Amino acid sequence: MAGIPHDHYEPKTGIEKWLHTRLPIVGLMYDTLMIPTPKNLNWMWIWGIVLTFCLVLQIITGIVLAMHYTPHVSLAFDSVEHIMRDVNGGWALRYIHANGASLFFFSVYIHIFRGLYYGSYKAPREITWIIGMLIYLAMMATGFLGYVLPWGQMSFWGATVITGLFGAIPGIGPIIQEWLLGGPAVDNATLNRFFSLHYLLPFVIVGLVAVHIWAFHTTGNNNPTGVEVRRKSKAEANKDTVPFWPYFVVKDVFALVLILTIFFAVVGFMPNYLGHPDNYIPANALVTPAHIVPEWYYLPFYAILRAITFDVLFLDAKFLGVLMMFGAIAIMALVPWLDTSPVRSGRYRPTFKWFFLILVIDFIVLMWCGSRPAEGLVPLVSLIGAIYWFGYFLVILPVLGFVEKTTAVPETIEADFDAHYPPKKD
Repeated sequence: MAGIPHDHYEPKTGIEKWLHTRLPIVGLMYDTLMIPTPKNLNWMWIWGIVLTFCLVLQIITGIVLAMHYTPHVSLAFDSVEHIMRDVNGGWALRYIHANGASLFFFSVYIHIFRGLYYGSYKAPREITWIIGMLIYLAMMATGFLGYVLPWGQMSFWGATVITGLFGAIPGIGPIIQEWLLGGPAVDNATLNRFFSLHYLLPFVIVGLVAVHIWAFHTTGNNNPTGVEVRRKSKAEANKDTVPFWPYFVVKDVFALVLILTIFFAVVGFMPNYLGHPDNYIPANALVTPAHIVPEWYYLPFYAILRAITFDVLFLDAKFLGVLMMFGAIAIMALVPWLDTSPVRSGRYRPTFKWFFLILVIDFIVLMWCGSRPAEGLVPLVSLIGAIYWFGYFLVILPVLGFVEKTTAVPETIEADFDAHYPPKKD
């Protein structure tokens, strides 16, 4: 698909021309800031800048923390306490880094569900969506690796449980598990490997984010209507778009300031609210915590894992649970081909809205189930939630495309914008 017609960077001075012919970095920055952006974007489109800020924040704080951390089973826990007590501003760095991960995942979940509602995965943005899911997977891996580093009780036993899942894979599972651990059990080799990978993966995420941004700059941004920007001429495109700078930059920065105000209030007044008290107890392989709980952003998929308590044919419950857990994530990457509706945006799909609302509630219920002991009605509720999660993507989305009666979609982005913000009459 051809790019949206717009003015490109033209070097004027001799120095600008010299640099542009050798390294067109100024032109790249100009085209990035001045990219034509659909002018009807709403507040759900602010999370990109929040995610970018979180990534930079996590890398900077992580690098500084790594300067004072010792990846050894005898010293890791004490080195974290050293950071908290003896390093200038160490407590703030650690709390910002720990809670920054929560802000990162909170933002990415809103970003993903916004994409699912407005159909941001539909053609021609399938590759953009898949790259986004790869970023999400890399984030999950990085977060898990980082959770192990404090070497508290929850860190140790979380690593034991999660790496044990790979051992459930028939045939090659024990080999993969031993490779991850660096030995037969969670020990010093495990901590060293996890520390190295936790340090490396954020830079992999940076590369994926660069490709993600490149991809949606090529196809153009989706918008609440799902209608594409007109591309026949620059005059038509200008009716549907405004430059990213200054309009959306100012809007995004304003939203970022509000979100960071709440974030730093959490860091300052309730930094351990989302943590687990058992992680302030040094790791002990001889004492198992009463209830092993991962970080909140893994809880929905952890609930799906625990929901499978029965064997199916030749698949035992543990392996089937692992398949369901990873499948619940992988199925989101396939949504561009599972959604058969010709209408992109959920705004014009009345029946879809109800099923999507149930999906959001289902995700929250699964999160609650993952935080509770697997007893009483929790396994049953988790199983029902898992069934709806897969049913939504594998049954509801494909069928809705054929039976749903949609409402009228605006012909152009300009028409939608004018309907919400009528032009002022002289």
